[in-house]
Amino acid sequence: MAITYRSSNPVLNNKFMAALTGAETMSLQGSLRKIGFLLTLTIISAFATALVCLNAGENMFLYAGLFSIAGVVFGFILAMITFMTRPQNPVALMSLYAIFEGLLVGGMSLVMEAYYPGIVLQAAFGTVCITGTMYAMYASRIIRPTPMFNKVIGGLVISIFFLYMTSFILSMFSGYDVPFLHSSGPVGIGLTLFILVVASLTLISDFGFIEAGVKSGAPKNMEWYAAFGILISLIWIYIETLRLLSKLRTFMQD
Repeated sequence: MAITYRSSNPVLNNKFMAALTGAETMSLQGSLRKIGFLLTLTIISAFATALVCLNAGENMFLYAGLFSIAGVVFGFILAMITFMTRPQNPVALMSLYAIFEGLLVGGMSLVMEAYYPGIVLQAAFGTVCITGTMYAMYASRIIRPTPMFNKVIGGLVISIFFLYMTSFILSMFSGYDVPFLHSSGPVGIGLTLFILVVASLTLISDFGFIEAGVKSGAPKNMEWYAAFGILISLIWIYIETLRLLSKLRTFMQD
């Protein structure tokens, strides 16, 4: 049965899933198990990355930076391969993606923790609270993933992606950057808060897509793509929470 649902997450949309086939059908329990598997890989990779960096002594920040860059670059490449090839069995690709994202999370968390003690635990707790809140709002239908909602959030996600890409390119090849994106003033804090809200709202779309997939009898391998989409949202929320907390601390110290 075809799925007639549009998600703000590029992983979870009708066009992307159209080529996926299978005799078995998607289930909520299967999706949760796969989300747990990918998230566990990410967490283990993040802890291992932090441990390696801590054992590097005075080169700790160098290692953390290199691991973070590797996580961003290879994670992006793996995500693009997944988007373009749509493999019927994506376990290997998605597992590698989770591991490389762990490099990013581990390296970035270590650096943030060094400058702002306690921030990693706060960001992790914040991510859990945001996820729980979004699920509660979805389950109670306070926020519903209507086609218009998904279209608006999807447009904002794409815009933010290009904003970060522009910032990355400018920082690599010039001395300029996107105004306020990395600043710790009121406007910079407000911009990061807005991006965090958008990242959080993508979970509403993700939950809706999983529910639609289960109800419509989507192929079993869609569980992996659903888990992949949720993982992307969770990592984004965690990183934006880290950035927001660091900006707030810097602002309070100035």
